[in-house]
Amino acid sequence: MQIINKKNPWPKGWGQKTSIMGVINLTPDSFSDGGELNSSEKVLDQVNHFLSNGVDIIDLGAQSTRPGAEEVGSSIEIKRLIPYLKLIKSEFPDVLISIDTFNSEVAYEALINGANWINDVTGGRRDIKILDVISKFNCPFVITHSRGNSQNMNQLSNYQNVLSDVKCSLDNLIKNALEKNISERNIIVDPGIGFSKDIIHNLEILRNLDVFKKWNLPILIGASRKRFIGEILNEKNPKERDIGTLAISCLCSQFNIDIVRVHNVKLNYQILKVADRIYRKL
Repeated sequence: MQIINKKNPWPKGWGQKTSIMGVINLTPDSFSDGGELNSSEKVLDQVNHFLSNGVDIIDLGAQSTRPGAEEVGSSIEIKRLIPYLKLIKSEFPDVLISIDTFNSEVAYEALINGANWINDVTGGRRDIKILDVISKFNCPFVITHSRGNSQNMNQLSNYQNVLSDVKCSLDNLIKNALEKNISERNIIVDPGIGFSKDIIHNLEILRNLDVFKKWNLPILIGASRKRFIGEILNEKNPKERDIGTLAISCLCSQFNIDIVRVHNVKLNYQILKVADRIYRKL
């Protein structure tokens, strides 16, 4: 089991390997595993399983961001999230925890209760106050490209040029963060695979991951089990899309991507051990 220095918010080997962010959804309606982790025992078992199989950071989410998901609001999100966050930190005090939220109130409550990162699928676009929270806590912040919200994102996948349009949007989001005195060393960039993008857009981004290295910032890719993988594999069940996810994790290793966000930690850890030996010569 990996032990991480509580004073250091970065995973061991950060920047030298393809780090793994393991997904834990505390929601009833997430696309892959909604409603499954509905007890303290199940959540702690999953955390222990992740830690035993090479996870570097755990991403807790209490608001589904899948297309069509209803927004529950900060109070419900906090009610779902904070008890499990406290529980995990009490049982595994050294684990790094990221919080998947775009609400500033949720981010604040999570950070004062031991969270280490904030992973905002809107990059501060939905709730600008989240940038003040990140600045106050001086923590790592994942800035993701997306458009609209869960209700309308699929109608907003129109691009003149997906690579240049996504880069331009991320430029603005990074600028906003820096203007709020968020340290550049705390920014991680995510081009937002699956968010307001169709299969063609997703594949174009994956083929051109080097484009997103222009800022010289860490890059996160979150493609795990997403719909476009199902379209390629003709597989409707998200849990049967791990093989496609593994192909993308190998690609990320080849591009020297810093971190992948995945559901099946064990399989991705195993394949990245091999891929990083090949492509990153570890």
